[in-house]
Amino acid sequence: MRSLYIDGAWRDSASDEALDVVNPATEQVIDTVPAGATADVDAAVEAAAAALPAWSALTPGQRVTHLTKALELFNARIGDIAAELTRDMGAPATFAAKVQAGLPSLMFRTYIDLVEEHGERYFTGEKVGNSLVVHEPIGVVGAITPWNYPLHQIVLKVVPALLAGNTVVLKPSEVAPLSAYALAEVFDGAGLPAGVFNLVSGTGPVVGEAIAAHPGIDMVSFTGSTRAGTRVSQVAAETVKKVALELGGKSPNLILPGADLTKAVKRGVADVMRNTGQSCNALTRMLVHRDSYAEAVELAAASAAKYAPGDPRDEGTRMGPLVSAAQFDKVRSYVDLGVSEGARLVTGGSEPVEGLEKGFYVRPTVFADVRNDMRIAQEEIFGPVLVLIPYDTVEEAVEIANDTVYGLNAAVWSGDQEEGLAVARRLRAGQIELNGGAMNPRAPFGGYKRSGNGREWGLPGLVEFCEVKAVQT
Repeated sequence: MRSLYIDGAWRDSASDEALDVVNPATEQVIDTVPAGATADVDAAVEAAAAALPAWSALTPGQRVTHLTKALELFNARIGDIAAELTRDMGAPATFAAKVQAGLPSLMFRTYIDLVEEHGERYFTGEKVGNSLVVHEPIGVVGAITPWNYPLHQIVLKVVPALLAGNTVVLKPSEVAPLSAYALAEVFDGAGLPAGVFNLVSGTGPVVGEAIAAHPGIDMVSFTGSTRAGTRVSQVAAETVKKVALELGGKSPNLILPGADLTKAVKRGVADVMRNTGQSCNALTRMLVHRDSYAEAVELAAASAAKYAPGDPRDEGTRMGPLVSAAQFDKVRSYVDLGVSEGARLVTGGSEPVEGLEKGFYVRPTVFADVRNDMRIAQEEIFGPVLVLIPYDTVEEAVEIANDTVYGLNAAVWSGDQEEGLAVARRLRAGQIELNGGAMNPRAPFGGYKRSGNGREWGLPGLVEFCEVKAVQT
């Protein structure tokens, strides 16, 4: 069994319990990690608090030097980390290299660049009238991260928190924890001062709640389900600590009349099938004008059929397994629910995937004739399931798009850029993709409504981990 990383050293957990790590493609146990105890969180917080004064006293440039060395070590072993992510959570090899490991490297570098470019302004302070406005570290940050993009979500929290002068206690998902251990090894190899970064593996009800409740934790940054995020907020409220939440989504993909229908549908299906549908910002509701609806359904079915599930170790595999047996059962139950609700199953279904007797594989699934009040249109399935909803007017389309408790992501496709931008401005979501606009690592990411609060990515994701002080002169 692996150990915990606390105060710059690998140590045994106070608990004797272990958690199995299962390869979702083979259903075989590939590792075990400690099921940490409350006493482990106490030790990690104590170490982080002790390290905070010296770490926060460093200049931004000195912290950049530490993190740059860590990034160099990370990039030197990025191939092995990608392979670990394929074993750990089933990401296809090509996707694991490009996204599951490649995107964390990009965001790591981006945060370092942002501090080098803006550190003087934010951390030394800027004059605002007769005031000096300074951004200072919050203190000890508790980071609780999910399994769907396990390393990416860790980097989005840990790296900006450290660069801002905070110290960190991390609880990775117990479902896919191995990349967190790889990052801990990188920090250890880079000589990060003891106590600045600490890792406590374990379950949410034990380790997660202990972090959220701990009076020595000054901020909790959580990514996961809305249900779990609600619980984190409730527990953290007892100590009035700051809480940043990145939660679920049921994002609309609004295709306007006059848009390139073939391109819009193809890109929309690819977005849903990415990471086997296990993306909080997946565009799972495709809204199409009734005049083009039948054609869109045919295009979506044809595109989805190209995402045949397969062994994630094979370079040609586009879609691997779901991450766990629990997720497998959940997604298949939603597919059956869609049929019982009266939606038309166009392709896919809940039947086992032929030729794949082992592993948590599901079929890429497309539903048509979906009403927005159906559960498959309102609840986050977190699997490769797309629903198509027709509309008659743009006004109706906007109403349908906004008729959800979530507000994380959305997309608009239009033959007229200005029309598309006007519709995008009317959607209640934290980020909008207009005509397939490319990802921007410097743009903020986060949600409206029950998709969370606070922001990650870019400068907003850096200052999220800061207190703001005004000194009047």
